[in-house]
Amino acid sequence: MEVTPFYDKKIVCLNCKESFTTTRVRSRFARVAATDSDFKPNYVDSDVNPLFYNIAVCPSCGFSFTDDFAPYFAPGAKEQIASVITAGWKPHSLGGERTIEDAIAAYKLGYLSAMVKKEKSLTTAGITLRTAWLYRILENEEEEQRFLTLARNLYEEAYSADDHVGTQMSELRVLYMVAELSWRVGDREKAVLYFSKIIEAQRTSTEPQLIEMAKERWREIREEK
Repeated sequence: MEVTPFYDKKIVCLNCKESFTTTRVRSRFARVAATDSDFKPNYVDSDVNPLFYNIAVCPSCGFSFTDDFAPYFAPGAKEQIASVITAGWKPHSLGGERTIEDAIAAYKLGYLSAMVKKEKSLTTAGITLRTAWLYRILENEEEEQRFLTLARNLYEEAYSADDHVGTQMSELRVLYMVAELSWRVGDREKAVLYFSKIIEAQRTSTEPQLIEMAKERWREIREEK
C-alpha cells in the first residue's frame, strides 16, 4: 500500500473539547532545499508544505490553535472566544489537504484565537511570522510586510517578557528574530540595535551559527550605509 505524504491526526479542541481530525505532513516527505535568513524553510516539493498544516481549526467552534498553545484559559477568555469567534462561525472543516489560501485563512483564525485567548507573545509571533512566509510564497509583498511587522513587534514583546523561558526558543534566537525582521521591514535603527546585542553575546553564546548570521547581516547593513 502506497504511503501518502499526508496523514490525519485526531485532536481535541482546547476550547470546546470536541474531537476532530486535522491533516499533517509525514516528516520524511518534507525535504528542505534551502532556508531564508528569517528561518523560512523552502521545500523541495512545494505541494507538500508542512507550513500549511500548523494550525488546527476546530470545525465546531472555530477556535484555531497550534501545538504551542497553553491549555490554560484565563477567566472570561472562553466567553470572549464565544462572542468574537464562535458567534460568527459557520461550522465547517479545514481538515484534508489545504491550498495556500486555506492555510492563510487558518493562520488568520489562529492569530485571532491567540489574541482573544491572550496567548504568550512568543506563540502569537510564530503564527504571524508563518503567515508572512505564506504571503512571501504568493509574492504579496504588502501583506508579507504587514505580518512581518506584527511578528517583529510580538518577538520584541516576548523578549521583554522572557516568554522564551521553558520553550525551545533561546533568548538569542528571539533577539535575532527582532533584529532580522526589523531589517526586513526597513527599521534599520532597531535592526542595528538588536544585531549588536547578539554580537556582544558571542563570548558566552552556545549558538555560533546565530552569531555568524548576525555578523553577516551587520556587514550588509554597514555596506548599505
